[in-house]
Amino acid sequence: MIDETVRRIEELRTQSASLVAVDAAEALRDLLDREFRGVEAFDRALERNSRTLRQANRSHAPLYTSQRRILEAVADADPATVDEAKAVLSAAIDGVVERIEASKRAAGEHAAALIEDGGVLLTHENSSTVVTALRHALDEGTAFDLYVTESRPRFLGRRTARQLAGNDRVDVTLIVDSAAGHVLRECDRVLVGMNCLVDDRVYNRVGTYGIAVAAADRGVPVTVVGASSKFVGDAGFTFENTHRPESEVLREPADGFGAANPGYDATPLRLVDAVVTEDGVMGV
Repeated sequence: MIDETVRRIEELRTQSASLVAVDAAEALRDLLDREFRGVEAFDRALERNSRTLRQANRSHAPLYTSQRRILEAVADADPATVDEAKAVLSAAIDGVVERIEASKRAAGEHAAALIEDGGVLLTHENSSTVVTALRHALDEGTAFDLYVTESRPRFLGRRTARQLAGNDRVDVTLIVDSAAGHVLRECDRVLVGMNCLVDDRVYNRVGTYGIAVAAADRGVPVTVVGASSKFVGDAGFTFENTHRPESEVLREPADGFGAANPGYDATPLRLVDAVVTEDGVMGV
């Protein structure tokens, strides 16, 4: 289970940073079914497997913070037996997963309050927290038009469009990434997720920075939505960009040229109107 989860994270089969954190936390349940000679052996296995999960994607802050919380919970409990250690681990996983899901719901509710009835929105790629906000707004009776970027080369925005299609209160239009600046003249707000916030920069799926620059030129507010666990002040975490294979960009081999395929870009907070977390709306 742990090895398969690591492969899914490395291959970006799970896109959302919060969903990756949940997936990795749940993977540690595999240790509950293993036999250990003592607590020290259990602790070593927990640390080794947690480190492997954290290293599967060094760009995901929630993956790092949630795994650290689990390790700290087990260490602080100082269990005397393996059975006690397993019980603490199980409870720690439950707590982390519940916290992630609750934070996503609360952040989505706060962000939904910013969506005006009859408004026009633009979102980029497939943030699970942004989708939560949009669905909450729809459940509350808010109607709006939504532009969704494809988010090439993995076409993550298509997933967002499909998730929201079929609701009578939203008119969803999928656009190519390069059309974002064109449609912004119609938009009232940009809603994007975040992979993490480090110092004064929001790291998110590549293309976010260009949208934020165009939105600033158009005078359209950019709202970033995500759990506070994505705020990184811990010296133990260093953001490392993910560079995907050229084959995702080109169907045929590059002949005499290269192809760059970064996973994320950095948007300075000066281009952001507000950051929304489970704690509320924060102007920046």
